[in-house]
Amino acid sequence: TGLSATAPDLEGKRLELLREVIPKLSHVVLFINPLNPFHMVSMQQAFAAAQALGIKLQPLEVRTSGELEAAFAAIVRQKPDALLILADRIFLHDRKRMMDFATEHRLPSVNAYRELVEAGGLMSYGPSYEDMHRRAADYVDKILKGAKPGDLPVEQPTKFTLIVNLKAAKAIGVDVPPILLTRADEVIE
Repeated sequence: TGLSATAPDLEGKRLELLREVIPKLSHVVLFINPLNPFHMVSMQQAFAAAQALGIKLQPLEVRTSGELEAAFAAIVRQKPDALLILADRIFLHDRKRMMDFATEHRLPSVNAYRELVEAGGLMSYGPSYEDMHRRAADYVDKILKGAKPGDLPVEQPTKFTLIVNLKAAKAIGVDVPPILLTRADEVIE
């Protein structure tokens, strides 16, 4: 019972958002943690979306924080147009380091966590954790009123938020289209 924040089908939407910012987007590095079983499903969705959009998607495996430097070196060699970062505690924990690297190398990024955007990333699109917390309170209320937890379904996210960091856009030299800004739930200036 409860709420799930996993939504692997969002990787396609994240690639579409990158394409809106970079119309000639052709090569994206995908940060994945192969130890995270959710990433295998997300990666399949991302590859399907990339193929439909005509984008080369290059997975880059990072299992631990210690593997980030090698990943950064690979990115410098590959020279991608942007980064797609899957939801994982490693990437959340090392967000400052990752976003500093992205800024230094002028790489737009999109991910699932607002914290990466607050650390200097360009965009995040993912489940609204505020909405999920409110919905979790409804579950607690039902259980306190006698509902059996095993009888309550696991709910998927229903509300999603788009956050755009204009300071990051300026730092990496990209222009975010005004139409995208009007769709954003939050704009960091």
